[in-house]
Amino acid sequence: MANHGRSPDGRYPPAPDGRYPPGRGGPAGPPPRQLPPPEWADPAMGRRWTTSWRVRQTDGQPRLPTPPRVRPMPPPDRRETGANPLLAPARATGGNRALDATRTTGGIRTTGGFRATGTPVTSGAMRTAKPIAPGTGRARIVLPIVVLAVIALGLVGVGYLWWRNTLFLHTPGALLTDVGEVLGLIAGYGVVVLVALMSRLPPLERGIGTDRLARWHTIGGRIVISAVSGHVVFIIWGFAVTAHESVTRETITLETTFPDILMATVAWFLLLMVAAISIRAARRRVAYETWYYAHLYTYLAIALAFSHQFANGGAFAESFQSRVAWSAMYAVTGALLLWYRVITPLRRSARHQFTVQAVRPEAPGIVSVLIAGREFDHLRAEPGQFFRWRFLTRELWWQSHPYSLSAMPQPDLMRITVKARGDHSGSLANLRPGTRIVAEGPYGAFTPSLTGRRVLFIAGGVGITPIRAMFAALPKRMSDGISLVYRASHPRDVVFSRELDAIAADRNAALHYVIGSREGLGYDPLAPVYLQRMVPGLHRYEAYVCGPSGMTETAVESLRALGVPRRRIHCESFDF
Repeated sequence: MANHGRSPDGRYPPAPDGRYPPGRGGPAGPPPRQLPPPEWADPAMGRRWTTSWRVRQTDGQPRLPTPPRVRPMPPPDRRETGANPLLAPARATGGNRALDATRTTGGIRTTGGFRATGTPVTSGAMRTAKPIAPGTGRARIVLPIVVLAVIALGLVGVGYLWWRNTLFLHTPGALLTDVGEVLGLIAGYGVVVLVALMSRLPPLERGIGTDRLARWHTIGGRIVISAVSGHVVFIIWGFAVTAHESVTRETITLETTFPDILMATVAWFLLLMVAAISIRAARRRVAYETWYYAHLYTYLAIALAFSHQFANGGAFAESFQSRVAWSAMYAVTGALLLWYRVITPLRRSARHQFTVQAVRPEAPGIVSVLIAGREFDHLRAEPGQFFRWRFLTRELWWQSHPYSLSAMPQPDLMRITVKARGDHSGSLANLRPGTRIVAEGPYGAFTPSLTGRRVLFIAGGVGITPIRAMFAALPKRMSDGISLVYRASHPRDVVFSRELDAIAADRNAALHYVIGSREGLGYDPLAPVYLQRMVPGLHRYEAYVCGPSGMTETAVESLRALGVPRRRIHCESFDF
């Protein structure tokens, strides 16, 4: 019977390049070269895992080399409930589970309670990381409300400034001009808010999170562009009605006779250009570098437009206090931007001496970069956070990119894991040891909080990077309260499987590998009915989701449908 292009054992289709996954059949030939087991430390575990771990192989799990010196530790009262004892559930006493107590649920649930018989290798320089502090998660709810309230209060202040300093004339032209002036004030205040949101202030980055700040920035950007455009239209229209001139002639008059209007017009066109590149349809077609550096023109637009506010703005014409307050708002925001985005990264880089130690391939197109340095524990990085990395090579020095930590840092070593998705990420595989780095961070609020509930992690593709660090950081006392669902389209896309198996065994956690495309499986394994089968009682869980936007949206919708409140679903995607 034909196997329709699958491997000779019928389990896996070939990769696009015609090769079969290692160990899954395929044409006879020399065995693939096995990389040495990754040696990495998690201070939360307090040891180095130098042994390759695995669970019993099934169709849904990537094949790994047999680990040396691994001995299963079945519980004493194991009972067989079927013809195949390998698929029989097991009872665990003393917190251990049998190695073969697995069950297939669209993926694989690994619940092995196995241990290495060798003595773990410890690092003399390693320190125990600060444990995750228990909490209710209320700070993540309260801080965004406080920040939005402050922004709204500032908007009220802008309205008061306009009301206090505007001479109201009840003529059509004057009314149109008044509307244009208040829109201009809103736009001038809005650009300051947008810059402040993305100035990388530690309280905002840690308490609200980059993803949410970026969403606020996107919404605020639309409001600002609309306000600026409305300001231009209503001012020209109002002046044209008052002067009984055409809109075209009045536009020429404003551009040629009013001070600083020409610079403000250039600023408006720059903002329109940035807005056009930020539209979702256009954003998918441009490189991250193009999108990022186009946004830098926003600062030029703000500088060009600032002077015309005092030269032509009625709210500032006769109020020295208003000019001082407005200038102070811009100056403070600019100082924060300069300090946290320029000076702080340079100071930290000089102190910590970030340097590439090695580059290790993890899977096709995925590499881990080991970064050496000093006093990394003083950075107070939390599991799930990321840094912005600027590698000082001839090709890469001019751009920085955000990459998550794939393990908790040691005092002298950190690790990031990157999938090749563009020119920058693809070039990291060619980094040479000794390359210097400028790093900004840590950033992000996608971190675990011990609320007393069970914890569910859902990772897709390279989204396993922050999830792996969070998975290892949870305390052992949460035994039987941790589940991880790892979604991948193909076994070759799975990374950290040996490390994840080791952490799952150490935490007595449930680990599900969900392998295969939706077309190949014939269903979506993250749909509510299948997710409920893998992890029963989801309404009792705190969920953390990370991966591509489509997978993240599907997982969040399924969790909501299964009764998980939105406030207990924390997600992070990789869209810029």
